[in-house]
Amino acid sequence: MHEADTRTDRPGGPGAPAAPHGHVVVIGGGIAGLAAAHRLLADGVRVTLLEAGPRLGGKLRSGELAGAPVDLGAESVLARRPEAVGLARAVGLGDALQPPATATAHLWTRGALRPMPRGHVMGVPGDPAPLAASGVLSPEGLARIGAERDLPPAEIGEDVAVGAFVAARLGHEVVDRLVEPLLGGVYAGDAYRISLRAAVPQLFAAARTHALLGDAVRDVQRRAARQPQAAGPVFAGIDGGIGRLPAAVADACRAAGARILLDTPARELVRTAAGGWRVVAGGEAIDADGVILATPAGPAARLLAALAPAAAAELDGVSYASMALVTMAFRTADLPASVTGGGASGFLVPPVDGRTIKASTFSSNKWAWAGADPDLFLLRTSVGRHGDEKDLGRDDADLVDVSLADLGEAVGLAARPVARAVTRWDAGLPQYPVGHLDRVARIRASVAALPGLAVCGALYDGVGIPACIASAGLAADAVTAAIGTPGSDH
Repeated sequence: MHEADTRTDRPGGPGAPAAPHGHVVVIGGGIAGLAAAHRLLADGVRVTLLEAGPRLGGKLRSGELAGAPVDLGAESVLARRPEAVGLARAVGLGDALQPPATATAHLWTRGALRPMPRGHVMGVPGDPAPLAASGVLSPEGLARIGAERDLPPAEIGEDVAVGAFVAARLGHEVVDRLVEPLLGGVYAGDAYRISLRAAVPQLFAAARTHALLGDAVRDVQRRAARQPQAAGPVFAGIDGGIGRLPAAVADACRAAGARILLDTPARELVRTAAGGWRVVAGGEAIDADGVILATPAGPAARLLAALAPAAAAELDGVSYASMALVTMAFRTADLPASVTGGGASGFLVPPVDGRTIKASTFSSNKWAWAGADPDLFLLRTSVGRHGDEKDLGRDDADLVDVSLADLGEAVGLAARPVARAVTRWDAGLPQYPVGHLDRVARIRASVAALPGLAVCGALYDGVGIPACIASAGLAADAVTAAIGTPGSDH
């Protein structure tokens, strides 16, 4: 996996970028498109970025509620990967990075809030003792984990669904009450469809060399503990919200000479007779030496239909999950101690329990910046996942009401919010079913036949922010290699 270059002579650092050489159009203004533009500019490439909508940032979005800053999309980055923290530092947000004030999460399952057991890899347990103490599984479910030693050695093949493999080795309770809510928090997906090879590659690799899944989990944990970054925080946020990152990257890109156009969907992409590219967007034809598609699958497929029909067909097969975030502000004095006391960061909800909400984050506990006003408490819930989107048909007021009803049962919350915002992410998260990585390889092989063209974004190398930035770096490097930059051999 590509690691982000964090040199200080990248745009936003103290050094100046190289003189412009070549022109690349980046289509898509989410964090992947912005990161690609940032990388290209640092390599001395002139950039035009086109965003079809009225705002930049994609699933990273900041806002304000009752006068307090809030994240209305993604709220944290995986800090043990270098790409997102490196980009934040490069655009002047290094001092704003901060770990969670608390990481004490719970599961709302089997009628109670239960501590999230330690000693697991994406919900797959390596040590059953913390799991037994948590009360998350029934005695029968715990016994089923121990029965793995009586099974024949695990055979995993070239890929397998996380849920199917874990259930076969450790039982369905582990999947339904641990793996499902954790994977759902990342993909808003169904563990029984999500690819183990794509979603948890370290565990997939270990499971191919161990007879028991429990041994594979412990192997992954030992390897992780030996990594240099293991002592640091797992996650990080940004003071004021992760939603600040896209704006900071865009500002750095503009300062380096990028042209950024909003409300400008790309309508046509053609190869010119001279071997360059022409993008038709916003009533003009933009000529370029290279193009990066940093869009979801649908727009990318439409632009590639005539140029790379094999890639377009594969992109048409990618499915997406929709979800909604319900962000609410309360008077702190109106909330029970189960929310404001004890430093809990929130809870996840296994779908098997039949609740409407899939998770709740106690933002004012989790992030120091969100708890800056002691009289105001921010929290949010999420609703919807792939294959379970019926509640998204409710209007905003209904989503608030059903969230409050579930919060009332879970933590005794009886207050009404003083302010609320509902953010809907329709077709927001690409799904990674079995075979997804092979699909990505076929897309990239088809696109690679067209020099100067590359793709990046959440559907290729992971849905997390660092993975999207890494994907953008790969695309930018491929395009600069194809078009030639100062100091290259082209």
